[in-house]
Amino acid sequence: MSLVRAKKHLGQHFLTDKNIAAKIVGSLKLAVGGYSQVLEVGPGMGILSDFLLQREDLQTYLIDIDTESCEFLQKKYPQLGERLINDDFLEMDFSKVFSQPFGIIGNFPYNISSQILFKVLDNRDRVVEVVGMFQKEVAERCIAKPGSKEYGILSVFLQAYYQVEYLFTVKAGVFNPPPKVLSAVIRLTRNETAKLDCDEKLFWQVVKAGFNQRRKTLRNALSSLINKEKLADEPMLDLRAERLSVQDFVGLTNKISQNR
Repeated sequence: MSLVRAKKHLGQHFLTDKNIAAKIVGSLKLAVGGYSQVLEVGPGMGILSDFLLQREDLQTYLIDIDTESCEFLQKKYPQLGERLINDDFLEMDFSKVFSQPFGIIGNFPYNISSQILFKVLDNRDRVVEVVGMFQKEVAERCIAKPGSKEYGILSVFLQAYYQVEYLFTVKAGVFNPPPKVLSAVIRLTRNETAKLDCDEKLFWQVVKAGFNQRRKTLRNALSSLINKEKLADEPMLDLRAERLSVQDFVGLTNKISQNR
């Protein structure tokens, strides 16, 4: 079986270390709701898939936009049938494949890693766990706490709906071709927040506007969203976005909503 060629335009860096692959697959806890279906994104030549398909507690699905990879995997795992999907994960309609909550795993393409996480957030009622390899810089943004320079839009949104854990760092030498950066594996576990205690649409607007002009105070960054006269004495508006926790943003969203 001929090997799959890594394609730069798809951001492919194939993991070659089986011990790390086993560790990634072993990091799936299946704790939330005891789900049994998992979707692997960008399986490449199947180094994670080998371990996923050994697990009798999981029904594994693979999705890859790379036709060459899918042809390779079709020969390697003929038992998958329709559970091997040649398509774009970012365009995937989960409701057509999964009728119940499921997990996502993958050595994710670094050029679309933020888009993958926002896709997860858009489907937070279905996606109950994510274990994935990201560029270390992105992983650090996911777990960042208020007050740090890494803390931003992704940190707030992910931590609003998921418990986010940094599991381990991965060096470049275990990939083919090796990336020019360090990598890291993180785990997202859906928390108990079915819905935030505020207008969620406004919450997203407030967080995005606050961090899009992160050097400004929130009073200035949110000028198009707030009633400046009614909120003239609101102390949180004198801070920058990076100082506010998820709960602070929820509280601020409610104050903006009540004083429009």
